[in-house]
Amino acid sequence: MSGSGKPTVALVHGAFADASSHARVIPDLLADGVGAVAAALPDRSLLGDAACIASLVRAIPGPVVLVGHSYGGAVITVAGAEDDARALICLAGFALAEGESLNDMLSRSLDPRLASALVPWSFPVEGSATPGTELTVAVDRFPALVAADADPDAAAVLAVSQRPVAAAAFSGNAPVAAWRTKPSWGMVAAADLDPEAERFGCERAGMTVVEADSSHLVMPAQPERVVELIREAVRATAEVG
Repeated sequence: MSGSGKPTVALVHGAFADASSHARVIPDLLADGVGAVAAALPDRSLLGDAACIASLVRAIPGPVVLVGHSYGGAVITVAGAEDDARALICLAGFALAEGESLNDMLSRSLDPRLASALVPWSFPVEGSATPGTELTVAVDRFPALVAADADPDAAAVLAVSQRPVAAAAFSGNAPVAAWRTKPSWGMVAAADLDPEAERFGCERAGMTVVEADSSHLVMPAQPERVVELIREAVRATAEVG
């Protein structure tokens, strides 16, 4: 948490990842005296995950800058409607419009490689005899598809420590688009499999957009660029506050 009057930065991971994906970003934020919280998503539904982040925003004293990577961008699109969420940052993320799902956004992709690498798993659903389906990326394909320019050793660890995401999370519709009322920034990973969906969402939202020559996992691949963008949003939010 930040006691300096600066907003706290809440970092929201994407699908097939966990809070450790922000490990190379957090030290620089702390060195700046900026409070940081790396959230852990249940990864079970868009609305459920957004409710968790909204609850986190309410628990943090003072203003919050929400940073969402990939699927986390969709989550903060909804959770960012909280009053104390003062700014949004999408990192290789998906800024949904009202009524839109992640599947809708991903339908813009023409690259089939990620879809062909997904591995389905079953998980027990409380109160139901029917199991749910969750997804991970095949471990042997994860580094090349998701973290091609990250440190190979780090990419190997990320591949085997994936947090599975329920398939249902991709079909949940956003009830609100917080970027309509909150200042927003976006980073497009130009070397991603197909960055067009990221670019489309950021531009539609009127975000301040930067492009990084990076794979999908921009945080371990381009931590300096990510920190620079977060600093910009923190400064702007602190000035308004």
